[in-house]
Amino acid sequence: MKKLIKYLKETRMELKKVVWPSRDTVISSTKVVLVSTLIFAVVLGLVDFLLLQGLYLIY
Repeated sequence: MKKLIKYLKETRMELKKVVWPSRDTVISSTKVVLVSTLIFAVVLGLVDFLLLQGLYLIY
């Protein structure tokens, strides 16, 4: 049990050293991730559609 308590205390001390991002940074990073994911999904969907249409022309 002492090891667990020691581990939790050390973890808490390490978490105090972490520099957490500001709210504005998190929001802007989230926007970048969402927009890039949406763009990537549209591009992959378009490529998939075009390849499927190409296969329909062949077969």
